[in-house]
Amino acid sequence: MIGSNAIWVLLMLAVEPALAATQSAATASAADAPIMADDPIEDRRPLPLLQMMADHQKQMMRDHLAAVQEIVTALAANDFGAAERAAVRLGFSDEVGRICVRIGAASPAFASQALAFHHTADGIAAAARLRDRSRVLAQLSTTLQACRACHAQWKQQVVDEPTWDRLTAAPRSAVPTHE
Repeated sequence: MIGSNAIWVLLMLAVEPALAATQSAATASAADAPIMADDPIEDRRPLPLLQMMADHQKQMMRDHLAAVQEIVTALAANDFGAAERAAVRLGFSDEVGRICVRIGAASPAFASQALAFHHTADGIAAAARLRDRSRVLAQLSTTLQACRACHAQWKQQVVDEPTWDRLTAAPRSAVPTHE
């Protein structure tokens, strides 16, 4: 009888040639692939952030995605109250305004775009209060377009504290948190 360790060794020996061939093919095709200098993902603007801010922003983005999923699930169940509660998490509040301005301190254009997103998302909750499914979906679509536009334009760039201090110390135009 063969022990379990021996089975693992035999399995690894059997699989190893296939893995090596796959890795060679992947390396060769990656080397042969043309470099796309005009790739729109690489054209995104850097959003300088401290590591803790970048982590916080990622967590907020994940919560935004969860809220969108909850809105869709609520609509499928005709639960406009749940759709409204989820939409409020995407919408504007004074706290959200302060966070957007702080995260965009080194890039005021980002702060303006983020604030506009949250104000756009307010339309989802308003439509849910009216129990207007078509309007909720239209407002959700508009909000998702704002998501896509922001993600197409910006990418996080983690910077150290001296760089952050230098980038945020220069006088910049004020970014309003209210419309």
